[in-house]
Amino acid sequence: MRIVSLLPAATEIVCALGLRGSLAGRSHGCDFPADVAGLPILTRPRVDPSRPSSLLDDDVRRVHSAGEPLYVLDEERLAALAPDVVVTQAACDVCAVSYEQVAAVARRAALAAQVVCLLPSRLGDVLEDVRKVAAACGVAARGDVLAAGLRRRLEPSAPAPRARPRVAVVEWLDPPMLAGHWVPEAVEAAGGRPVGPAPGEPSPYATWDEVRALRPDAVVVAPCGFDLARTRREAAPLAPVLRSLAPRVLLMDGNAYLNRPGPRLVEAVETMADWLAGRPVAAPRACAMPHGA
Repeated sequence: MRIVSLLPAATEIVCALGLRGSLAGRSHGCDFPADVAGLPILTRPRVDPSRPSSLLDDDVRRVHSAGEPLYVLDEERLAALAPDVVVTQAACDVCAVSYEQVAAVARRAALAAQVVCLLPSRLGDVLEDVRKVAAACGVAARGDVLAAGLRRRLEPSAPAPRARPRVAVVEWLDPPMLAGHWVPEAVEAAGGRPVGPAPGEPSPYATWDEVRALRPDAVVVAPCGFDLARTRREAAPLAPVLRSLAPRVLLMDGNAYLNRPGPRLVEAVETMADWLAGRPVAAPRACAMPHGA
């Protein structure tokens, strides 16, 4: 079997299912496990993701307003790979190549591949996507085992405190965005009380005053697409603002953990649970923002 993954979370799912040897191609964003770096890259962004947050947000809006897809898919290379399964997504056109693009290319190239579309909006959907990928790749039983193991890790090991801390998760810094989709349930699984969008709802733009009005006890800063080093760099000029939102601020690698709906999302929940309980957290997942920094 030959599998092409056009979504970082899907690549992690495929590898966690023991199918790394069947991967034939990947997206530009697929970076885990590290050895997938040698696979053919089938997508590229139309914008420069290294630009500062505000400029990158403007670039994305410009591409969308022109009616163009944010990512380019290498049709010739995809056809040449002749995959049996192609995994893509329809959850967010900003995060990865869209299902509509992939389906159109598959039709034009007359690919015989099964196109699997992931559409997670809730925490439970992420676990079901594990099963969906496994079934498409002919290893349904492995998917059941993997999903069950991840679900067990999401179950609290101790009774929740009566007063759960109110937690706001910032998904973008300039302009600010609050994290929606599966993130509110991830916060709840970590022992917090999410404030902001309801579970399953899209991530909305917000002002800092609007975030402050939610009265969070703690703030998690996990910009979509940023690793921890970049999160620290971009959060540094905003440190006074972030510290004014809540007594405690956690900086997190959102790209690898919280914003990626794959197996390592469970690690994000475990990291937040440790931090909310006062236990230490460490890079590369996250780091607490020193109050006086």
